[in-house]
Amino acid sequence: MLFKNSKIPRWITFLQLLLTLIMVQQAFLFTFDHQSVLASGITLSGIPDLNLFYEFASRTFVMAIISLFAIITQNPHYFLVVLLTNILREGFETIIDPLFPLANAPMSPTGDFILYVVIVLIEIWAFVTILKIVRKLEKA
Repeated sequence: MLFKNSKIPRWITFLQLLLTLIMVQQAFLFTFDHQSVLASGITLSGIPDLNLFYEFASRTFVMAIISLFAIITQNPHYFLVVLLTNILREGFETIIDPLFPLANAPMSPTGDFILYVVIVLIEIWAFVTILKIVRKLEKA
């Protein structure tokens, strides 16, 4: 089986893969499917907005590529960086999304806040798990 000798728990690899797929989807929407983005209530009124769309897509896509690199290499040190990035990104979204909900948001701001708190807690759990693995490897 793929990654059978990895020190990374499978649930963390799966979590990171899921988060990476979400990032790829976001990058795709902001690059190629402006209608879906517009349906969420975000406006596109000219070149400056397109610049922001493409910058968001580019940065998100780079995060996805770095995440895929961590998943493929199964290097615990790389996972630490990727998970820290996820925690910070989702942590900010925990506050931003409920305060400024999208027009087609699938849940209420309160529900959105609770969901983000759960996601961030899972990511923190994954980070602490990987940190313990890294520390154990460094002692060996």
